[in-house]
Amino acid sequence: MLRLAEQVAPTESTVLIQGESGTGKEVIARYLHELSVRVEGPFLSLNCGALPESLLESELFGHVKGSFTGAVRDKQGLFAAARGGTFFLDEIGEMSPATQVKLLRVLQEREAIPVGGTEAIPVDVRVVAATNRDLEDDIKRGRFRTDLYYRLNVINIHLPPLRDRREDIPIFVKEFLSHVAAERTEGTKALSPEAEEVIMAYDWPGNVRELENALERAVTLTKGDVIPRSAIPDRISERKAEPLVAERPHKNPSLDVIEQAYITWVLQSEGGNKTRAAEVLGIDPSTLYRKLSRYDGSEKKSDSEPTSPAPQAPGPGPRSPGQ
Repeated sequence: MLRLAEQVAPTESTVLIQGESGTGKEVIARYLHELSVRVEGPFLSLNCGALPESLLESELFGHVKGSFTGAVRDKQGLFAAARGGTFFLDEIGEMSPATQVKLLRVLQEREAIPVGGTEAIPVDVRVVAATNRDLEDDIKRGRFRTDLYYRLNVINIHLPPLRDRREDIPIFVKEFLSHVAAERTEGTKALSPEAEEVIMAYDWPGNVRELENALERAVTLTKGDVIPRSAIPDRISERKAEPLVAERPHKNPSLDVIEQAYITWVLQSEGGNKTRAAEVLGIDPSTLYRKLSRYDGSEKKSDSEPTSPAPQAPGPGPRSPGQ
């Protein structure tokens, strides 16, 4: 996977990164940027599922003064702000059809028109998009545009769960520990051999996000330069993680099935507390509510159809670092 990223990084092609939640899609996007000819330019990112449609368009394309209530001055959009660099669009599958049309125009014409404006602004960015959804299935259901999909999917990078690419774990560990050191203006810490053994043996059902949380806790609890095994959360050092989705008839479940099973598991483990579940999942509560509403609609639609056994939730749910 990293070899593919290294091969496509020097190009200007758009990239679509697909994988489960928390598999490190933004990490890969940054990796592509750092190896590209645009490395001296900005790297900007936006979660397309975190904002309502009206605000999302303003963030993407900017707006002119008076274009809507509260628009008291002109605002530059992120496409303009990312000029000369890379623009990472996360959760692209959550974008509304209307906004998809406008994004497609930007990719085709290399220019953007601010909300309420008439004058186009030149766009000079490399677009990297990411999703945990099955966009081909969304196309069949009329949720995602075919033409936009092929514009984004020039280069496809599929990120398997972290448990299926353990060779990447040391890379993520090194990158995150370096990032924490720079953020805290202190020396970079390293894992002891015992701590590294534990990290490599765990299955990481929460993927890169869970790994980062565990490492942040370990760094905080470590006074010296070497992180001991005792700083690793007990749930990681004492057992391997349960599989994300229990055995079922589906040999190759879709990303939607895997995502729904994981969200259901986290929600159950947090006693139905949606705010806490959203925090554990690393998404905004509004995104979680939207996903739950979509799942509920799909279940009602299929009530009269024969169904396969529902995904079974794994064993004990996740606990936040330190618990």
